Amino acid sequence: MSIRFEIIAEDGETGARAGLLHTPHGIVETPAFMPVATQATVKALAPRNLEESGVQIIVSNTYHLHLRPGEDIIQEAGGIHSFMAWKGAVLTDSGGFQVYSLSDIRKVTPEGVEFRSHLDGSKIFFSPEKVVEIQKKIGSDIIMVLDEPTPYPSSEREARRAMELTLRWAERSIEEINRISPDQAIFAIVQGGVYPELREESARALVAMGFDGYAIGGLAFGEPKLERDMIIERTARLLPREKPRYVMGVGFPEDIIDSVARGVDLFDCVLPTRNARTGSVFTRRGKLVIKNASYARDYRPIDPNCTCYTCRNFTRAYIRHLFNAGEILAAHLATLHSVHFFQDLMREIREAIKGGYFSRWREEFLALYTSS
Repeated sequence: MSIRFEIIAEDGETGARAGLLHTPHGIVETPAFMPVATQATVKALAPRNLEESGVQIIVSNTYHLHLRPGEDIIQEAGGIHSFMAWKGAVLTDSGGFQVYSLSDIRKVTPEGVEFRSHLDGSKIFFSPEKVVEIQKKIGSDIIMVLDEPTPYPSSEREARRAMELTLRWAERSIEEINRISPDQAIFAIVQGGVYPELREESARALVAMGFDGYAIGGLAFGEPKLERDMIIERTARLLPREKPRYVMGVGFPEDIIDSVARGVDLFDCVLPTRNARTGSVFTRRGKLVIKNASYARDYRPIDPNCTCYTCRNFTRAYIRHLFNAGEILAAHLATLHSVHFFQDLMREIREAIKGGYFSRWREEFLALYTSS
C-alpha cells in the first residue's frame, strides 16, 4: 500500500481516535478536515496559505479536472502536486457526487455514467475503470471509487439498487487499480441511504474486498441529523479499526465533532470556503455574517481567539467594507480565516483525544459555539 494508517490514541468514553495517515506526500494527522480544491485550487487561496493554516491534505474532483484542463495535461505537468504547487497529500473524489448533483444531464447504466458536460454539452462516459485511469494520471495519493449516492428521500428499493450498483463498481475499481496503479491507495464508499440494513450489507461486502480505506457517502443530502448520526455510528463500527474512515460532505463544526466521537478520521466539505466567499464565517461563538450592518463600526477581529493572518491584522468593519465594495480581498481574507478556523478545530480535537479529555472539550466547545 502507498499509505499507512496508525492509531496513536483513543478516547475512553467515545469512539474518537487520533492517528497518523502516512502518504507519499507527508503525514496527515487525524482527525483531519480536507479543504475542497475542486479544480486544483481552494478558491481564493494560494497553496502557501493552506500550508500556513496547517492543511495537510486537500480534495480535488475527477469530473471537473477531466473536463478542464484534462488529466493528460496534469500528467504532463508531473501530476497534480506539481501542477498546482502543492506539497501535501491529495485525495480525488471520483465524480460520484456529480452523479447526484447533475442528475438532469446524466444517465446511469450498469456499465457506468454518461454525462452531458455542463460546459459545452458534449458526451462524457465514466466507467469505474475510466475513473481509476483518470485519477492515476492526475497522480493523487488517494483515489475514490465511482459510486452512485442515493438522494434523500429515497425508497428502500431505490437505495438498494444504487448500493448494489456501487458494490459492483467497487469490485471493478479495485481490480483495475491493482492492474494499472498498485502504488496508489484506493478508498471504497459505503452507500445505502438511511437504511441501516443496506449500509451494513454494503460495508461488509466492501471490507471483504480489502480497500485501503473506507468512506461513508450519501449523507448531508438533507436527511435529519439524528438519522445521519445513527448511520455514521452503525456504519463506522463495521469498518476495520486499522483503516481510515472518511465521512464525505459533512462540514458543520458540530457535525464533525459528533462524527469524530463515532470513530471518523477524515472530513471534507465546501461549506467553510463557499460560505466565506459570500460573507459568512465561523467563529468560536458560531457563524457570523460579516456583511451585516451591525459590523460597520465593529473594530474587533472576526474571532478574537483566532491567530490567523486575517484576525491578526483586520477588523470586522474593514472586511465588511470590502464585501460591500465588491473587493476580491474580501473573499481571500474571509476564506483564509475559515480554513484556519477548521484546521484549529481539528488540532484541538486531536489534542483532546491524545490528552484524554475529548468528552469534556466537546461539551465546552459546543456550549460556547451554540451560545450566541
